[in-house]
Amino acid sequence: MRIGELAAQTGLSRDAIRFYERTGLVTGERLPNGYRDFPPETVPWLTYVRTAQALGFSLAEIARTGEELRDAPDSAEALSALFEEKIAAIDRRMAQLGALRAELTARAGSGCPLRAG
Repeated sequence: MRIGELAAQTGLSRDAIRFYERTGLVTGERLPNGYRDFPPETVPWLTYVRTAQALGFSLAEIARTGEELRDAPDSAEALSALFEEKIAAIDRRMAQLGALRAELTARAGSGCPLRAG
């Protein structure tokens, strides 16, 4: 399918699809007339990409795990494992932010908030 049809089916702009193509998330074949031609499986893949982004995954993470998910014998199990990893990363980041907040709170009103701890 051409890029306009792909954009209509996914709700993405043509520019977004071109960006995903430049970054290697999708591949389209160039036809002799210069149009891009994308395989039908690009539609569910782009839906996955958008959903993964909404869930906090970076494009780099999506690209890195995409092949693994496509080749996984049980994609639901593979996705669950991926989500568990993301939850653990979020928990670690929340702990770091909590510690940072405590440090800033301790320094606030000290007269010299940049003094050594």
